[in-house]
Amino acid sequence: MLPRNWKRAVRSLTAALLLTAAATAVPAAAHAGTAPSSGWNDYSCKPSAAHPRPVVLVHGTFGNSVDNWLVLAPYLVNRGYCVFSLDYGQLPGVPLFNGLGPIDKSAGQLDTFVDKVLAATGAPKADLVGHSQGGMMPRYYLKFLGGAAKVNSLVGIAPDNHGTTLNGLTNLLPYFPGAGDLLTFATPGLADQMAGSPFITRLNQGGDTVPGVHYTVIATKYDEVVTPYGTQFLSGSDVHNVKLQDLCAVDLSEHVAIGTIDRIAFHEVANALDPAHATPTTCASAVS
Repeated sequence: MLPRNWKRAVRSLTAALLLTAAATAVPAAAHAGTAPSSGWNDYSCKPSAAHPRPVVLVHGTFGNSVDNWLVLAPYLVNRGYCVFSLDYGQLPGVPLFNGLGPIDKSAGQLDTFVDKVLAATGAPKADLVGHSQGGMMPRYYLKFLGGAAKVNSLVGIAPDNHGTTLNGLTNLLPYFPGAGDLLTFATPGLADQMAGSPFITRLNQGGDTVPGVHYTVIATKYDEVVTPYGTQFLSGSDVHNVKLQDLCAVDLSEHVAIGTIDRIAFHEVANALDPAHATPTTCASAVS
């Protein structure tokens, strides 16, 4: 069941995830045309022998298919990947801010999108890379919607795999004008992410992973949204859990930065997508 203070926690999650909106505040409408011109969401792209699987990027709560990926998508395209991104979890009357709908329904949207990408590229499987909710939600798709047959690997950047407690973040709410108005909408996608929620309980029941999929989790100890940060890590026989500060001790990225601008984290994403050609991730990866 939901914790007693779930309403307070939802308010915390709203405030915290508005940080993501603020950090990537360029309106999606203004960038809607940049994805194809930057080489991603190009449905004529055919995977190469070096990178035979398309990469599907899954944004976080309050994110969208463009603003969440203005750095990572070109980073991967420049390395020869076919890259695609989707919008999911939209609520009526809430523009730009996605990932608010019921997470099981969002997983169904991901299912449809992956099928579209595989049909366009001719690839038998895709790789998934997600930030925050976008690193956790695909696990529902893999576990309950048959996604494991279509996915080679899932890379989660600061994913709330076991929910979040969001210690103390209700104090942020007054700093974000309009956040209270968002709470007037039904936001099941927020309640689903709370530690102990029925959704999180079902997702993790019987084990964190499913056979046949390679899992990578990249976390930062400075995460202020998914707390404690160690709950992001998965257990399983084919899991690689990474703490960013073990790769570069001076990396100060928190929840937003690790998924939107941190090239050290992105280098580790590239390693997860192509482990046969992985190179050490260090502080120097920030400029590679």
